[in-house]
Amino acid sequence: MISFLIFLGVFLFMECVTWLTHKYIMHGLMWYFHADHHQPKYANVFERNDIFFVIFAIPSIVLFYFGVEGGMNYLFFIGLGITFYGFCYFMIHDVFIHQRFKWFKNTNNKYIIGLRKAHKVHHKHLGKEHGECFGMLFVPFKYYKI
Repeated sequence: MISFLIFLGVFLFMECVTWLTHKYIMHGLMWYFHADHHQPKYANVFERNDIFFVIFAIPSIVLFYFGVEGGMNYLFFIGLGITFYGFCYFMIHDVFIHQRFKWFKNTNNKYIIGLRKAHKVHHKHLGKEHGECFGMLFVPFKYYKI
């Protein structure tokens, strides 16, 4: 039970980490890597922005290693929470919202529509300033209205 609570707590905490990272790192110090993501059309299959998947994967890999090496201890479940959040982020951000992969095109789900609206508001700013809606899974309720 404690393992599941660790996993769930880390998963939820990752939304805070994502918001802070997106606002202050991606739209700040590391804007160079994130800037191409805010352009209307992608020139390539990959973007410079994809480096953030690698950056977030490194702690998960390290935590998995030390979590298994230590006999499936709490570090493994912290890594699992980060990894599962990353998977959800990928499915929502890259698949549902940006349609980088044409797996799911249409939905009537109010939550997914709200996420798309909030992200569209975020992308209306092509520069790094004046951004809003930096999170991914939790967005203001005003975007859920159809």
